Amino acid sequence: MLPSKAVVGATRVVPALNETQKRSQAARLGQAVPTLAAAYAQALARWMGDPVLRLAGLPIVTESYRSPERQDELYRQGRSKPGPVVTYKRGGESKHNVLPSRALDVAFLLADGSVSWSGLLLSKFARLVKAADARVRWGGDFPGDFKDRPHFEV
Repeated sequence: MLPSKAVVGATRVVPALNETQKRSQAARLGQAVPTLAAAYAQALARWMGDPVLRLAGLPIVTESYRSPERQDELYRQGRSKPGPVVTYKRGGESKHNVLPSRALDVAFLLADGSVSWSGLLLSKFARLVKAADARVRWGGDFPGDFKDRPHFEV
């Protein structure tokens, strides 16, 4: 996922999406319930309006609606498939599994085209999303040991 164009500052590059990526982001956001989509959009605008934050990375929606089959695939990760556990919800149990989706997963597009799930960046973005709409819950605030930092839900 390489940026199609970038704005060059003194020595830093601001990540940007190409047209295909912009359409994909709009489609993913369009799958979310309006209150969640609006909170994300407001937080994104505030993030991009901050000259320091926008250099850190571009928030992107990695998933909104997720089929029950995809949910089951993720549930198997860290159990019967290699990798870390990423969810405790089986297909049909997640807020991702309905349309419109009541959940979004977020990551950050970096200037070099890579994607980051930095806990620090996600916590900064979470503050903006929660300030936009107090009904949004952030997975980093979930009780217990499992923190789902990319996850936002209503």
